[in-house]
Amino acid sequence: MAKGYIYAELVIIDPDGYQPYREGVPATIKAFGGRYLVRRGDPEVLEGDRNVTIVVVLEFDSRARALEWYNSEQYRDLKALRMRTTKTNAFILSGYDDP
Repeated sequence: MAKGYIYAELVIIDPDGYQPYREGVPATIKAFGGRYLVRRGDPEVLEGDRNVTIVVVLEFDSRARALEWYNSEQYRDLKALRMRTTKTNAFILSGYDDP
């Protein structure tokens, strides 16, 4: 089964308000078997005109598990906090499963 990934680009608009999210979210990711592949990432645009300060890539055992985390009660309040304190583009991706 292909792994599932969450890819997110963030611009923090309220650094103080964002801090509790930064501190609280790792435990929720771990509870769903996820792990960080990239956290912050020092993004440098090679093509296009994106203006982001943080890039995050999370890996889960499957796309379904990534969505379980994203829609979970454990993440709900933190997600609302992130939405208030950042501008975010987030994507769910399926890994490549070589036949």
